Amino acid sequence: MKIKRIHRRVLTLLIPCALLAGVTGAFGPLYGQSKTGTTIGQFLLIEPSARSTAMGNAGVASTEELLSAYYNPGAIGSFKGYGVQFTHSLWLADIAYDYVAAAVKMGAVGNLYLSATALNSGEIAVRTVDQPLGTGEKYSVNDFAFGLGYGRQLTDRFTAGVQVNFMQETIWHSSLSTFTFNVGTIYTLSGSGIRIGASIANFGLPGRYTGRDMRIVYDKDPGKYGDNSNLPGQMYVEEYPLPVMFRAGIDWPLKIGHRNELHLAVNAFHPNDNTESISLGAEWLFMKTLALRAGYQNLWLQDSEVGLTLGTGIVFELGGALFQADYAWADHGRLENTQRFTLGLALE
Repeated sequence: MKIKRIHRRVLTLLIPCALLAGVTGAFGPLYGQSKTGTTIGQFLLIEPSARSTAMGNAGVASTEELLSAYYNPGAIGSFKGYGVQFTHSLWLADIAYDYVAAAVKMGAVGNLYLSATALNSGEIAVRTVDQPLGTGEKYSVNDFAFGLGYGRQLTDRFTAGVQVNFMQETIWHSSLSTFTFNVGTIYTLSGSGIRIGASIANFGLPGRYTGRDMRIVYDKDPGKYGDNSNLPGQMYVEEYPLPVMFRAGIDWPLKIGHRNELHLAVNAFHPNDNTESISLGAEWLFMKTLALRAGYQNLWLQDSEVGLTLGTGIVFELGGALFQADYAWADHGRLENTQRFTLGLALE
């Protein structure tokens, strides 16, 4: 009877996720279609974890690190203590990407999760049709997000979590901001540690750019002379939705001897601005210290430029604290590749 009650709880939380994905229209129709370039906040889709990235970004059922909460807030409930993780990424076109996360254990009440994301393009020359070599001015693109999450272990096998984020995009003198909402669950199927997970990320209000760059000088009738041809005006910019992402997948740990472990992961993705895809990943943890990882991301994604992922990492304990360092390399086709470095510290 207890198992049946647990199954009912799982279905109670997973069914709304499925309904949001396919019925409300937030993700579009169930059949595959691409709406690339129609959403704001694309930096929210940059995966921060070097570990999960090396495994094809198949992290929706993972609970091995704090950054697992990015893929699924349900992982927050499984954290056993305090911790912090930081990621720096050498992103495309020399763009700098940083992500930091911290977890606070609050006993039987649950766990708190804090995260901050920053993306900076560096200075870019302002070019116009009349001055294609540059006007002498510089501008930059800066994106920022701050998140507060909460998760709890509801049973010995079932965790759930939520996260609210404030995000802002700034391009020169114009910006937009809005709030996003993430929710997810993770269920352990057996004593061997097989887990399934599902999450919805970036569900929230649309955003519109405002700022001094929208101001223009307007001539109502360019063919008429003698009128005021320098009327002050402002461009009206449409609202655009957020890049909502539905993830579902499985994580399967396999013991190989006493101190070796193999992790296999498969994730399915259903975004509102692209076609559906599947990612695969594997990790071999040797002597509970050295990790070798490989994966392939977004199989069957329309016009995909991503593919093979590779990485490595080390885990060691020192003075009662667990240290973790990870590296990931991801292929981006004609855009070459990206690299991520993650450092973490955890205390029971």
